[in-house]
Amino acid sequence: MWTGYHHRAVQELHAKYGPVVRIAPNNLSYINPQAWKDIYAHKKTREQEMIKDPEFYVRNPDAPTIVNGNHEEHARYRRLYSPGFSARSLREQEPLIQGYVDMFINGLARACEHGETPVDMVQWFNWVTFDIIGDLAFGEPFGCLADGATDWLLKLNQIEEAQMHFRIIQHIPLLGRYARQIVNTMLPSDAVKGSEGHRKLTQEKVTRRVNNNASRPDFMEHILRQPPGKGFTMGEMLSNSATLIQAGSETTATLLSGALHLLVNHPDKMQKLVDELTTSFASDDMMTIENTDRLPYLAAVLEESLRLYSPAVPGFPRQVPKGGAMIDGDYVPGGTSVAVNHYAAYHSPLNFSRPNEFIPERFIDTAAFPDDRRDVLQPFSVGPRNCIGKSLAYAEGRLILGRAVWKFDMRLSEKSHGWMSDQKGYVTWMRPEMEVYVKMRHG
Repeated sequence: MWTGYHHRAVQELHAKYGPVVRIAPNNLSYINPQAWKDIYAHKKTREQEMIKDPEFYVRNPDAPTIVNGNHEEHARYRRLYSPGFSARSLREQEPLIQGYVDMFINGLARACEHGETPVDMVQWFNWVTFDIIGDLAFGEPFGCLADGATDWLLKLNQIEEAQMHFRIIQHIPLLGRYARQIVNTMLPSDAVKGSEGHRKLTQEKVTRRVNNNASRPDFMEHILRQPPGKGFTMGEMLSNSATLIQAGSETTATLLSGALHLLVNHPDKMQKLVDELTTSFASDDMMTIENTDRLPYLAAVLEESLRLYSPAVPGFPRQVPKGGAMIDGDYVPGGTSVAVNHYAAYHSPLNFSRPNEFIPERFIDTAAFPDDRRDVLQPFSVGPRNCIGKSLAYAEGRLILGRAVWKFDMRLSEKSHGWMSDQKGYVTWMRPEMEVYVKMRHG
Protein backbone atom coordinates (compact mmCIF):
# COMPACT_ATOMS: atom_id res chain seq x y z
CA MET A 1 0.00 0.00 0.00
CA TRP A 2 2.84 2.39 0.87
CA THR A 3 4.44 1.96 -2.57
CA GLY A 4 1.30 3.04 -4.42
CA TYR A 5 0.92 -0.31 -6.19
CA HIS A 6 -1.53 -1.96 -3.80
CA HIS A 7 -4.09 -2.13 -6.63
CA ARG A 8 -1.78 -4.40 -8.61
CA ALA A 9 -1.21 -6.68 -5.63
CA VAL A 10 -4.96 -7.05 -5.08
CA GLN A 11 -5.49 -7.73 -8.79
CA GLU A 12 -2.85 -10.48 -8.67
CA LEU A 13 -4.50 -12.05 -5.62
CA HIS A 14 -7.85 -12.19 -7.40
CA ALA A 15 -6.21 -13.64 -10.51
CA LYS A 16 -4.72 -16.40 -8.37
CA TYR A 17 -7.50 -17.12 -5.87
CA GLY A 18 -10.75 -16.01 -7.50
CA PRO A 19 -13.60 -13.53 -6.96
CA VAL A 20 -13.11 -13.04 -3.21
CA VAL A 21 -9.80 -12.71 -1.38
CA ARG A 22 -8.65 -11.70 2.09
CA ILE A 23 -6.33 -8.69 1.78
CA ALA A 24 -5.89 -8.06 5.53
CA PRO A 25 -6.86 -9.97 8.69
CA ASN A 26 -10.34 -8.42 8.72
CA ASN A 27 -10.70 -7.21 5.11
CA LEU A 28 -12.28 -9.03 2.16
CA SER A 29 -12.07 -7.86 -1.46
CA TYR A 30 -14.66 -8.82 -4.09
CA ILE A 31 -14.86 -8.50 -7.87
CA ASN A 32 -18.23 -10.11 -8.76
CA PRO A 33 -21.26 -7.97 -9.78
CA GLN A 34 -23.43 -9.56 -7.08
CA ALA A 35 -21.17 -8.14 -4.39
CA TRP A 36 -22.20 -4.60 -5.37
CA LYS A 37 -25.80 -5.45 -4.51
CA ASP A 38 -24.99 -7.38 -1.36
CA ILE A 39 -22.65 -4.74 0.09
CA TYR A 40 -23.83 -1.34 -1.15
CA ALA A 41 -27.46 -1.55 -2.31
CA HIS A 42 -30.60 -0.63 -0.38
CA LYS A 43 -31.41 -2.99 2.48
CA LYS A 44 -34.85 -3.92 3.80
CA THR A 45 -34.04 -2.79 7.35
CA ARG A 46 -31.57 -0.43 9.01
CA GLU A 47 -30.09 -3.36 10.90
CA GLN A 48 -29.03 -4.96 7.61
CA GLU A 49 -27.31 -1.83 6.33
CA MET A 50 -23.55 -2.03 5.98
CA ILE A 51 -22.12 1.18 7.38
CA LYS A 52 -19.02 2.79 5.96
CA ASP A 53 -15.96 1.29 7.61
CA PRO A 54 -14.93 3.82 10.29
CA GLU A 55 -11.28 2.74 9.96
CA PHE A 56 -11.25 3.97 6.36
CA TYR A 57 -13.54 7.00 6.47
CA VAL A 58 -12.01 9.79 8.51
CA ARG A 59 -14.53 12.14 10.10
CA ASN A 60 -13.82 15.82 9.63
CA PRO A 61 -12.86 17.52 12.90
CA ASP A 62 -15.31 20.39 12.23
CA ALA A 63 -18.33 18.36 11.13
CA PRO A 64 -19.20 15.14 9.30
CA THR A 65 -19.73 15.21 5.54
CA ILE A 66 -21.96 13.62 2.94
CA VAL A 67 -19.12 11.11 2.41
CA ASN A 68 -18.32 10.07 5.99
CA GLY A 69 -21.51 10.94 7.88
CA ASN A 70 -23.67 8.28 9.54
CA HIS A 71 -27.06 7.20 8.16
CA GLU A 72 -29.04 10.13 9.56
CA GLU A 73 -26.40 12.73 8.72
CA HIS A 74 -26.00 11.47 5.17
CA ALA A 75 -29.75 11.39 4.59
CA ARG A 76 -30.09 15.02 5.74
CA TYR A 77 -27.11 16.24 3.72
CA ARG A 78 -28.29 14.41 0.60
CA ARG A 79 -31.80 15.81 0.96
CA LEU A 80 -30.40 19.35 1.16
CA TYR A 81 -27.92 18.90 -1.69
CA SER A 82 -30.19 16.95 -4.07
CA PRO A 83 -31.96 19.97 -5.61
CA GLY A 84 -28.58 21.40 -6.62
CA PHE A 85 -27.67 18.16 -8.41
CA SER A 86 -31.06 17.53 -10.05
CA ALA A 87 -31.66 17.33 -13.80
CA ARG A 88 -33.42 20.69 -13.64
CA SER A 89 -30.48 22.32 -11.87
CA LEU A 90 -28.06 20.81 -14.37
CA ARG A 91 -30.00 22.47 -17.20
CA GLU A 92 -29.89 25.78 -15.33
CA GLN A 93 -26.17 25.35 -14.63
CA GLU A 94 -25.31 24.62 -18.27
CA PRO A 95 -24.58 28.25 -19.32
CA LEU A 96 -22.10 28.53 -16.45
CA ILE A 97 -20.49 25.20 -17.35
CA GLN A 98 -20.34 26.07 -21.04
CA GLY A 99 -18.66 29.37 -20.19
CA TYR A 100 -15.75 27.57 -18.56
CA VAL A 101 -15.55 25.03 -21.39
CA ASP A 102 -15.31 28.00 -23.79
CA MET A 103 -12.43 29.38 -21.72
CA PHE A 104 -10.77 25.96 -21.75
CA ILE A 105 -11.03 25.62 -25.55
CA ASN A 106 -9.90 29.19 -26.22
CA GLY A 107 -7.04 28.98 -23.74
CA LEU A 108 -5.82 25.71 -25.18
CA ALA A 109 -5.92 27.19 -28.68
CA ARG A 110 -3.66 30.03 -27.54
CA ALA A 111 -1.30 27.77 -25.60
CA CYS A 112 -0.75 25.10 -28.22
CA GLU A 113 1.36 27.33 -30.53
CA HIS A 114 0.23 25.52 -33.69
CA GLY A 115 1.21 22.15 -32.27
CA GLU A 116 4.89 22.95 -31.90
CA THR A 117 5.02 23.02 -28.09
CA PRO A 118 3.44 20.28 -25.92
CA VAL A 119 0.96 21.27 -23.23
CA ASP A 120 0.22 19.41 -20.01
CA MET A 121 -3.34 18.18 -20.51
CA VAL A 122 -3.59 16.93 -16.93
CA GLN A 123 -3.14 20.53 -15.82
CA TRP A 124 -5.68 21.84 -18.32
CA PHE A 125 -8.29 19.29 -17.28
CA ASN A 126 -7.62 20.15 -13.64
CA TRP A 127 -8.11 23.83 -14.39
CA VAL A 128 -11.44 23.55 -16.18
CA THR A 129 -13.02 21.06 -13.76
CA PHE A 130 -11.72 22.99 -10.76
CA ASP A 131 -13.16 26.29 -11.98
CA ILE A 132 -16.52 24.66 -12.71
CA ILE A 133 -16.83 22.98 -9.32
CA GLY A 134 -15.61 26.14 -7.57
CA ASP A 135 -18.34 28.24 -9.13
CA LEU A 136 -21.02 25.64 -8.45
CA ALA A 137 -19.92 25.16 -4.84
CA PHE A 138 -18.94 28.71 -3.87
CA GLY A 139 -20.41 31.03 -6.47
CA GLU A 140 -16.99 32.01 -7.79
CA PRO A 141 -14.20 30.26 -9.75
CA PHE A 142 -10.65 29.64 -8.59
CA GLY A 143 -9.13 31.61 -11.45
CA CYS A 144 -7.33 28.61 -12.93
CA LEU A 145 -8.36 29.20 -16.54
CA ALA A 146 -8.24 32.98 -16.32
CA ASP A 147 -4.77 33.38 -14.86
CA GLY A 148 -3.36 29.91 -14.16
CA ALA A 149 -3.97 30.08 -10.41
CA THR A 150 -2.85 26.77 -8.91
CA ASP A 151 -2.41 27.50 -5.18
CA TRP A 152 -5.56 25.65 -4.18
CA LEU A 153 -4.78 22.71 -6.46
CA LEU A 154 -1.40 22.41 -4.77
CA LYS A 155 -3.08 22.40 -1.37
CA LEU A 156 -5.43 19.61 -2.48
CA ASN A 157 -2.47 17.52 -3.64
CA GLN A 158 -0.86 18.02 -0.24
CA ILE A 159 -4.08 16.98 1.50
CA GLU A 160 -4.24 13.84 -0.62
CA GLU A 161 -0.70 13.00 0.48
CA ALA A 162 -1.76 13.36 4.11
CA GLN A 163 -4.84 11.18 3.57
CA MET A 164 -2.73 8.50 1.91
CA HIS A 165 -0.33 8.32 4.87
CA PHE A 166 -3.26 8.32 7.31
CA ARG A 167 -4.96 5.31 5.72
CA ILE A 168 -1.73 3.33 5.54
CA ILE A 169 -0.89 3.88 9.21
CA GLN A 170 -4.46 2.96 10.20
CA HIS A 171 -3.79 -0.60 9.02
CA ILE A 172 -0.65 -1.05 11.13
CA PRO A 173 -1.43 -2.92 14.38
CA LEU A 174 -1.13 -0.81 17.56
CA LEU A 175 -0.53 2.37 15.52
CA GLY A 176 -3.94 2.80 13.89
CA ARG A 177 -5.54 4.66 16.78
CA TYR A 178 -2.70 7.19 16.74
CA ALA A 179 -2.72 7.66 12.96
CA ARG A 180 -3.72 11.32 12.97
CA GLN A 181 -0.99 12.31 15.45
CA ILE A 182 1.64 10.27 13.59
CA VAL A 183 0.71 11.75 10.22
CA ASN A 184 0.82 15.28 11.61
CA THR A 185 4.37 14.74 12.88
CA MET A 186 5.76 12.95 9.83
CA LEU A 187 4.30 15.12 7.07
CA PRO A 188 6.39 17.86 5.48
CA SER A 189 5.49 21.30 6.77
CA ASP A 190 4.17 22.22 3.31
CA ALA A 191 1.56 19.47 3.53
CA VAL A 192 0.42 20.61 6.98
CA LYS A 193 0.25 24.19 5.74
CA GLY A 194 -1.66 23.00 2.68
CA SER A 195 -4.35 21.41 4.82
CA GLU A 196 -4.64 24.50 6.98
CA GLY A 197 -4.69 26.73 3.91
CA HIS A 198 -7.43 24.65 2.33
CA ARG A 199 -9.64 25.09 5.40
CA LYS A 200 -8.96 28.82 5.50
CA LEU A 201 -9.72 29.38 1.82
CA THR A 202 -12.86 27.27 2.08
CA GLN A 203 -14.07 29.36 5.00
CA GLU A 204 -13.44 32.59 3.10
CA LYS A 205 -15.32 31.43 0.02
CA VAL A 206 -18.23 29.94 1.97
CA THR A 207 -18.58 33.15 3.96
CA ARG A 208 -18.73 35.21 0.77
CA ARG A 209 -21.36 32.88 -0.73
CA VAL A 210 -23.47 32.98 2.44
CA ASN A 211 -23.39 36.78 2.36
CA ASN A 212 -24.31 36.88 -1.33
CA ASN A 213 -28.09 37.05 -1.50
CA ALA A 214 -28.26 36.84 -5.29
CA SER A 215 -30.16 33.82 -6.58
CA ARG A 216 -27.98 31.52 -8.69
CA PRO A 217 -28.19 27.86 -9.81
CA ASP A 218 -25.45 26.42 -7.60
CA PHE A 219 -25.22 23.76 -4.90
CA MET A 220 -25.73 26.27 -2.08
CA GLU A 221 -28.90 27.98 -3.31
CA HIS A 222 -31.41 25.53 -1.85
CA ILE A 223 -29.47 25.17 1.39
CA LEU A 224 -29.25 28.90 2.01
CA ARG A 225 -33.01 29.27 1.45
CA GLN A 226 -33.83 26.93 4.34
CA PRO A 227 -35.43 28.35 7.51
CA PRO A 228 -33.22 28.64 10.60
CA GLY A 229 -32.27 25.25 11.99
CA LYS A 230 -33.21 23.36 8.81
CA GLY A 231 -30.12 23.96 6.69
CA PHE A 232 -26.43 23.41 7.36
CA THR A 233 -24.52 24.71 10.32
CA MET A 234 -21.46 26.73 9.32
CA GLY A 235 -19.23 23.80 10.29
CA GLU A 236 -21.25 21.43 8.09
CA MET A 237 -21.15 23.91 5.23
CA LEU A 238 -17.37 24.21 5.47
CA SER A 239 -16.66 20.49 5.68
CA ASN A 240 -19.09 19.50 2.94
CA SER A 241 -17.92 22.26 0.60
CA ALA A 242 -14.30 21.18 1.02
CA THR A 243 -15.30 17.59 0.27
CA LEU A 244 -17.27 18.54 -2.85
CA ILE A 245 -14.37 20.57 -4.19
CA GLN A 246 -11.95 17.68 -3.85
CA ALA A 247 -14.27 14.93 -5.10
CA GLY A 248 -16.03 16.99 -7.75
CA SER A 249 -12.91 18.14 -9.54
CA GLU A 250 -10.72 15.06 -9.09
CA THR A 251 -13.20 12.54 -10.51
CA THR A 252 -13.91 14.37 -13.77
CA ALA A 253 -10.32 15.50 -14.36
CA THR A 254 -9.12 11.92 -13.92
CA LEU A 255 -11.76 10.58 -16.31
CA LEU A 256 -10.83 13.18 -18.94
CA SER A 257 -7.09 12.56 -18.58
CA GLY A 258 -7.53 8.81 -18.92
CA ALA A 259 -9.94 9.05 -21.85
CA LEU A 260 -7.67 11.38 -23.80
CA HIS A 261 -4.59 9.25 -23.21
CA LEU A 262 -6.40 6.10 -24.33
CA LEU A 263 -7.78 7.80 -27.44
CA VAL A 264 -4.48 9.32 -28.52
CA ASN A 265 -2.78 5.94 -28.04
CA HIS A 266 -5.46 4.30 -30.22
CA PRO A 267 -5.77 6.36 -33.42
CA ASP A 268 -8.51 4.13 -34.88
CA LYS A 269 -10.72 4.75 -31.84
CA MET A 270 -9.93 8.46 -31.94
CA GLN A 271 -10.95 8.62 -35.60
CA LYS A 272 -14.27 6.92 -34.85
CA LEU A 273 -15.00 9.55 -32.22
CA VAL A 274 -13.89 12.39 -34.50
CA ASP A 275 -16.20 11.08 -37.23
CA GLU A 276 -19.16 10.90 -34.84
CA LEU A 277 -18.57 14.42 -33.54
CA THR A 278 -17.88 16.13 -36.87
CA THR A 279 -20.86 14.54 -38.61
CA SER A 280 -23.13 15.52 -35.71
CA PHE A 281 -22.01 19.13 -35.23
CA ALA A 282 -20.92 21.91 -37.57
CA SER A 283 -18.96 23.54 -34.74
CA ASP A 284 -17.86 22.49 -31.29
CA ASP A 285 -19.92 25.17 -29.54
CA MET A 286 -23.11 23.54 -30.85
CA MET A 287 -22.60 20.75 -28.34
CA THR A 288 -24.88 20.75 -25.31
CA ILE A 289 -25.35 18.51 -22.31
CA GLU A 290 -28.51 17.14 -23.91
CA ASN A 291 -27.39 16.53 -27.48
CA THR A 292 -24.03 14.99 -26.51
CA ASP A 293 -25.99 12.47 -24.46
CA ARG A 294 -27.26 11.06 -27.76
CA LEU A 295 -23.79 10.17 -29.09
CA PRO A 296 -23.24 6.41 -28.61
CA TYR A 297 -19.53 6.29 -29.36
CA LEU A 298 -18.71 9.22 -27.07
CA ALA A 299 -20.67 7.48 -24.30
CA ALA A 300 -18.85 4.21 -24.98
CA VAL A 301 -15.45 5.95 -24.86
CA LEU A 302 -16.27 7.39 -21.44
CA GLU A 303 -17.51 4.03 -20.11
CA GLU A 304 -14.45 2.16 -21.37
CA SER A 305 -12.20 4.88 -19.93
CA LEU A 306 -13.92 4.55 -16.56
CA ARG A 307 -13.33 0.80 -16.75
CA LEU A 308 -9.63 0.96 -17.58
CA TYR A 309 -8.86 4.08 -15.54
CA SER A 310 -11.49 4.39 -12.85
CA PRO A 311 -11.00 7.57 -10.79
CA ALA A 312 -11.55 5.39 -7.71
CA VAL A 313 -8.63 2.97 -7.45
CA PRO A 314 -9.38 0.66 -4.48
CA GLY A 315 -12.62 -0.54 -2.97
CA PHE A 316 -14.53 1.66 -0.55
CA PRO A 317 -15.10 -0.60 2.46
CA ARG A 318 -18.26 -1.23 4.40
CA GLN A 319 -18.64 -3.03 7.70
CA VAL A 320 -20.77 -6.16 7.90
CA PRO A 321 -23.50 -5.67 10.54
CA LYS A 322 -23.83 -7.64 13.75
CA GLY A 323 -25.09 -11.11 12.98
CA GLY A 324 -23.27 -11.32 9.66
CA ALA A 325 -24.53 -11.25 6.08
CA MET A 326 -24.53 -13.21 2.85
CA ILE A 327 -22.18 -11.72 0.25
CA ASP A 328 -21.83 -13.26 -3.19
CA GLY A 329 -23.35 -16.51 -1.91
CA ASP A 330 -21.20 -16.92 1.21
CA TYR A 331 -21.77 -16.02 4.86
CA VAL A 332 -19.50 -13.27 6.23
CA PRO A 333 -19.28 -12.61 10.00
CA GLY A 334 -20.31 -9.30 11.51
CA GLY A 335 -17.59 -6.69 11.87
CA THR A 336 -15.73 -7.77 8.72
CA SER A 337 -14.61 -4.99 6.38
CA VAL A 338 -15.78 -5.72 2.82
CA ALA A 339 -15.49 -3.92 -0.53
CA VAL A 340 -15.67 -4.34 -4.29
CA ASN A 341 -12.25 -3.39 -5.61
CA HIS A 342 -12.67 -1.15 -8.67
CA TYR A 343 -9.31 -1.79 -10.30
CA ALA A 344 -9.30 -5.55 -9.79
CA ALA A 345 -12.94 -5.97 -10.84
CA TYR A 346 -12.61 -3.93 -14.02
CA HIS A 347 -9.37 -5.62 -15.13
CA SER A 348 -10.44 -9.19 -14.42
CA PRO A 349 -10.94 -11.71 -17.26
CA LEU A 350 -13.77 -13.11 -15.14
CA ASN A 351 -15.69 -9.91 -15.94
CA PHE A 352 -14.40 -8.69 -19.30
CA SER A 353 -12.94 -10.37 -22.37
CA ARG A 354 -9.58 -8.86 -23.35
CA PRO A 355 -9.73 -6.85 -20.11
CA ASN A 356 -6.58 -4.81 -20.64
CA GLU A 357 -7.54 -3.59 -24.12
CA PHE A 358 -9.28 -0.30 -24.91
CA ILE A 359 -12.44 -1.41 -26.73
CA PRO A 360 -15.28 1.16 -26.47
CA GLU A 361 -17.30 -1.04 -28.86
CA ARG A 362 -17.96 -3.49 -26.02
CA PHE A 363 -20.53 -0.98 -24.71
CA ILE A 364 -22.26 -0.63 -28.11
CA ASP A 365 -22.18 -4.03 -29.80
CA THR A 366 -22.85 -6.06 -26.69
CA ALA A 367 -23.54 -9.21 -28.74
CA ALA A 368 -19.88 -9.22 -29.78
CA PHE A 369 -18.87 -9.45 -26.11
CA PRO A 370 -21.50 -11.83 -24.71
CA ASP A 371 -19.50 -12.83 -21.65
CA ASP A 372 -18.72 -9.30 -20.48
CA ARG A 373 -20.34 -8.54 -17.13
CA ARG A 374 -20.92 -4.84 -17.70
CA ASP A 375 -22.97 -4.53 -14.51
CA VAL A 376 -19.76 -4.87 -12.48
CA LEU A 377 -18.71 -1.43 -13.76
CA GLN A 378 -19.95 0.92 -11.03
CA PRO A 379 -17.41 3.77 -10.84
CA PHE A 380 -19.89 5.97 -8.96
CA SER A 381 -20.99 3.13 -6.64
CA VAL A 382 -24.59 1.96 -6.16
CA GLY A 383 -27.30 2.26 -3.56
CA PRO A 384 -28.40 5.13 -1.32
CA ARG A 385 -24.85 6.41 -0.91
CA ASN A 386 -23.78 6.43 -4.53
CA CYS A 387 -22.07 9.56 -5.88
CA ILE A 388 -24.50 12.48 -5.90
CA GLY A 389 -22.48 14.17 -8.65
CA LYS A 390 -22.66 11.32 -11.19
CA SER A 391 -24.82 13.20 -13.73
CA LEU A 392 -22.65 16.31 -13.46
CA ALA A 393 -19.46 14.28 -14.00
CA TYR A 394 -20.87 12.64 -17.14
CA ALA A 395 -22.15 15.97 -18.46
CA GLU A 396 -18.76 17.64 -17.98
CA GLY A 397 -16.99 14.63 -19.46
CA ARG A 398 -19.11 14.68 -22.62
CA LEU A 399 -18.81 18.44 -23.16
CA ILE A 400 -15.11 18.86 -22.41
CA LEU A 401 -13.86 15.75 -24.20
CA GLY A 402 -16.28 16.15 -27.10
CA ARG A 403 -15.43 19.76 -27.77
CA ALA A 404 -11.68 19.21 -27.39
CA VAL A 405 -11.65 16.27 -29.79
CA TRP A 406 -13.80 18.15 -32.33
CA LYS A 407 -11.54 21.21 -32.18
CA PHE A 408 -8.03 19.79 -31.90
CA ASP A 409 -5.78 17.17 -33.39
CA MET A 410 -3.68 15.72 -30.56
CA ARG A 411 -0.64 13.48 -30.24
CA LEU A 412 1.40 12.44 -27.23
CA SER A 413 4.97 13.53 -26.71
CA GLU A 414 7.47 10.70 -26.59
CA LYS A 415 7.85 10.93 -22.79
CA SER A 416 4.09 10.55 -22.19
CA HIS A 417 3.38 7.40 -24.21
CA GLY A 418 3.62 5.27 -21.06
CA TRP A 419 1.77 7.81 -18.90
CA MET A 420 -0.81 5.31 -17.63
CA SER A 421 1.38 2.22 -17.30
CA ASP A 422 3.30 2.91 -14.10
CA GLN A 423 1.09 5.30 -12.14
CA LYS A 424 0.78 5.02 -8.42
CA GLY A 425 -2.72 4.74 -7.03
CA TYR A 426 -3.91 5.25 -3.48
CA VAL A 427 -7.53 6.39 -3.21
CA THR A 428 -7.13 8.16 -6.56
CA TRP A 429 -4.34 8.16 -9.14
CA MET A 430 -1.16 10.17 -8.74
CA ARG A 431 -1.35 11.66 -12.23
CA PRO A 432 1.96 13.00 -13.59
CA GLU A 433 2.21 15.51 -16.42
CA MET A 434 0.80 14.35 -19.73
CA GLU A 435 2.52 16.21 -22.54
CA VAL A 436 0.38 16.48 -25.66
CA TYR A 437 1.01 18.29 -28.93
CA VAL A 438 -2.24 20.08 -29.68
CA LYS A 439 -3.04 21.48 -33.12
CA MET A 440 -6.21 23.15 -34.35
CA ARG A 441 -8.29 20.68 -36.34
CA HIS A 442 -10.91 23.33 -37.06
CA GLY A 443 -10.51 27.10 -36.90
